[in-house]
Amino acid sequence: MQLSLRAYLIVLPLVFLAALVDSISGGGGLISLPGYTLAGLDYGHASGCNKFTSSAATIVATIRYARGGKIQWKPALCAALGALPGAWLGTELSMILGTQVMHIFMICATPVVGVFVALKKDLNARPKPVTNRTLALCFLAGLAMGAYDGFFGPGTGTFLILLLTALTGMDMVSASATSKPVNLASNLSSLVTRIAAGQVLFALAIPAMACSMTGGWIGSKLAMVRGAKFIRFVMLGVLALLVIKLIVDLF
Repeated sequence: MQLSLRAYLIVLPLVFLAALVDSISGGGGLISLPGYTLAGLDYGHASGCNKFTSSAATIVATIRYARGGKIQWKPALCAALGALPGAWLGTELSMILGTQVMHIFMICATPVVGVFVALKKDLNARPKPVTNRTLALCFLAGLAMGAYDGFFGPGTGTFLILLLTALTGMDMVSASATSKPVNLASNLSSLVTRIAAGQVLFALAIPAMACSMTGGWIGSKLAMVRGAKFIRFVMLGVLALLVIKLIVDLF
């Protein structure tokens, strides 16, 4: 596929913003995935490039949160074990359905997830003991969210944060941190499947990765000191413009 300068000018800043948002509250895929399609990529290549860049940002955010001592590793590792097969199954299903079906699904699902992110409120943390039952539920949550992430993706981090908070009672910053290794597992599982199918355009994905890693580094720092209210408003404004463009492209 021939890439134009316009594609880079669209993708690079949106990927940076997506990684910034995702490392704070999840939902960055609401910006980056439609951003790739806005640049002219079909859904398969858009998803492949998105997994490549988001994996890099998630690695950076995971390291930053780990160094800050915010990750609760037992729930994270159990959920990550579920996310690995879940993401593979979701990605395979997405590729079977094809670009046209997934494009329509993205138009329908993206605004719904966007509204959910906009209405999401911080939950009051009520710490719970981490029992074997809790870890089993974390595994099932990872399996379900991995499947969703492989099939579609945007909003996975946000849903993981809410599930981890509900299952373990951890505070929102810890839940955001703990969701990163899980999200990383699903991203890598899906990415390997997309690379095997030849759906990653490295000429675009590699420079976008640098923007994604920068955004993930800055965003994870902001999450630990300030929060994400203003950035979420920016994200929703970008989302509205991108959904309009997707609808225009379809019809």
